[in-house]
Amino acid sequence: MSSASLAVSRTAHPDSVRIAALSAAIALNLAALLAVMRPLAPHLAEQVQRLADIQIHWVTAPPEVKPPPTLELKPIVQPKPIAHPQVQPLPVAAPEAMSSEDSPMAVPTVTPTMVSDTPSTGTEAAPVEATLAYKAVPLKYPPQALHAHMEGTVLLRVLVDEHGVPQDVMIAKSSGYALLDRSAREQVLKGWTFEPAMANGHAIRAWAQVPVSFSLNQL
Repeated sequence: MSSASLAVSRTAHPDSVRIAALSAAIALNLAALLAVMRPLAPHLAEQVQRLADIQIHWVTAPPEVKPPPTLELKPIVQPKPIAHPQVQPLPVAAPEAMSSEDSPMAVPTVTPTMVSDTPSTGTEAAPVEATLAYKAVPLKYPPQALHAHMEGTVLLRVLVDEHGVPQDVMIAKSSGYALLDRSAREQVLKGWTFEPAMANGHAIRAWAQVPVSFSLNQL
């Protein structure tokens, strides 16, 4: 056989030994790959099952909350103060001092008060409050008060009848000494006379306030 014929035969038919060796190598690699992947197959199947069991829940977005409208605050209107008319008090004349012939002490005298006209009811009316003129007798200093050097002014409230005679005497303000208060009450009740109050042209009973002063300088 010639050399040309041998070259053609080698090219058309590969070496069987090499083919068998490559096939064996591929088979061994596949067997090794299957051997490696076999332990992972159950784990991969479990992971796939878990992913299949996961439930996806869609959460609805909360509704949009609108801010409250802005309130316009208006200032509170203060009420205007109501003007009250002021009543001016009527001037009262100060009592004038006069000396009594029977007393060395100065005795204040006040103009008699005229009571406004009122309809007559046929019954005796209650005494009114009035400022009455009066005449005092000389005051007698109580001996015990004189020795104790007691001084002071007693304000008495005297009930005067239609004839100007004191009917009752009450102590409106004390002098600070019960002895002087009692002496002033007794002396006014027994010896003083008053100008009675008038109403509708007739004398009526009235209450009057009278100050009685005890002073060692006036003895």
